[in-house]
Amino acid sequence: MGLRDNAIVAYAETKVMEKSDRDVWVLSGEILEELLDKTGIDKNEIDGLVMAGLSGTGAGNPFWAQTTADVLGLEVGFCEQVHIGGCSAAGCVARAAAAIDYGMCEVAFLLFADTHVLEDHTDHSHSYRREWTDPYGLMGPPGAFGLLSRRYEAQYGLDYRMLGKLAVTQRSHALLNENACEKLRVPITIDDYMNSRMIADPIRLLDCVMRADGAAGLMMMSRKRAKQKRLTKAIIPIGYAELTNFKGGENLVDVTKSGHETCGKKALDAAGLTIKDIAAFHPYDDFIIAILLQFEAFGFCKAGAGVQFIRDHDFSYNGDLPLNTGGGQISAGQAACSSHNLVEAVRQLQGEAGKRQVKDTRNALVTGIGWINYGRNWGSSAALVLVPE
Repeated sequence: MGLRDNAIVAYAETKVMEKSDRDVWVLSGEILEELLDKTGIDKNEIDGLVMAGLSGTGAGNPFWAQTTADVLGLEVGFCEQVHIGGCSAAGCVARAAAAIDYGMCEVAFLLFADTHVLEDHTDHSHSYRREWTDPYGLMGPPGAFGLLSRRYEAQYGLDYRMLGKLAVTQRSHALLNENACEKLRVPITIDDYMNSRMIADPIRLLDCVMRADGAAGLMMMSRKRAKQKRLTKAIIPIGYAELTNFKGGENLVDVTKSGHETCGKKALDAAGLTIKDIAAFHPYDDFIIAILLQFEAFGFCKAGAGVQFIRDHDFSYNGDLPLNTGGGQISAGQAACSSHNLVEAVRQLQGEAGKRQVKDTRNALVTGIGWINYGRNWGSSAALVLVPE
């Protein structure tokens, strides 16, 4: 796949809102307008629309991508909605690149817009949850991650103050991010984390992501076209892989393991890098424990050594491994179809992160986590490596 032949030439992002004061298509239009202004591209040049399917707003509409194209006045030769949960944003980059390579489109608009607090059309009535977990009190992801945390603790031990260190680091980044949700832009300490109320023991309030509203987007085209357009801040995807239903054919699995062990290695191999080469890490974070598990899955440290790895490293924007420098979803808000870490990585590599700008912009590793399946770790995993042109 000629992933490297393509470029992300611009990003756009609204402020994350606790509850949107605007319709989802108004937000979408704002993102499109900003991208057109940034790139100087005429709207009629856009012939590809790729949308993340992780949208509570559009969940009840099987024609969400087509309807959005209609509302925005886009005539496209490639129209796609990516349905791999929290992996969808990174997956959109790979699919847009494939469409450009194949000649199905030349300029792709990647849109991540959702107002699932303002209007939630999500329907889980046909998932396993209503029949197999809800009756027993396991009400969705917090409970699942609570069980996962307890299993990890039983196998390896778990210092919750080190999870608190990650929470504090990300919150400190959110304080420097004007687009983060204002409700979350409040300083916290490790003691605040430890004393926050239990949601699903041992998952605390400050472990959890908060749903919010907002939108974001990217513009993609071939590197050749980007040079012709004199778009000099191009960001190049050099490695991508995804995996759904890790060990799905096995009855008994280690729930502390995930598909990132497989797709992480594949993405890094494609990029020609090792994990030691990674300059900044932007992991999907719906719960703090997921960050620890990804440290281990990607090989930053061995299984069971995540706590010590956290203890030994500085994850601030000017530390030795910058982590979710926009605040992550947990401290910026889970909005824009969970695209926050992807957009932040692009911003950092373009050198536009202001007070939280990292020094080393050689590369960034972005990850995705998609849905919680039954009796295992998360169901989909994705890894995307980005570099500046």
